[in-house]
This record gives sequence, C-alpha cells and structure tokens, in this order.
Amino acid sequence: MTRDEVIARIEPIFRDLFDEYDGPVVASLTAADVEQWDSLANVQLMVMVERAFGARFSTNDVIDLGNLASWRR
Repeated sequence: MTRDEVIARIEPIFRDLFDEYDGPVVASLTAADVEQWDSLANVQLMVMVERAFGARFSTNDVIDLGNLASWRR
C-alpha cells in the first residue's frame, strides 16, 4: 500500500474524529497542527486506525509515531 493509499484510508477516520479541522490531511500532519488532537483523541485515533486496517499497535509503536507518514511502516 502506498503512502497516498494509506492517507486516503485514514482521511475519513481523521475527519470524523477531528470534525473541527478543515485543513489538509497530509503525511506530515502532527498533533501540533490540529487543536482537537490531544492525548485522548490520539488513543481514539489509534483504535480507529487499528480497526480500519486490521492492525494492532504496541505502546512503543504509538510512542514512535511522529506524524501520519510514520504509519506506513
């Protein structure tokens, strides 16, 4: 799966969770770019992405994520 394909699958999840954010959903996007993206929202996002992709993130995986592009490992 390409980075663009990953972002395309994440974008609807992201838009649902961060409904006040109307900027672009790009690979370089970080929590600092989205006012609603706090620690609780981060956990919610991880769970939603896990479900969408049928994946599981370890605690270390979540800690290592710096931006949306990091999810394409």
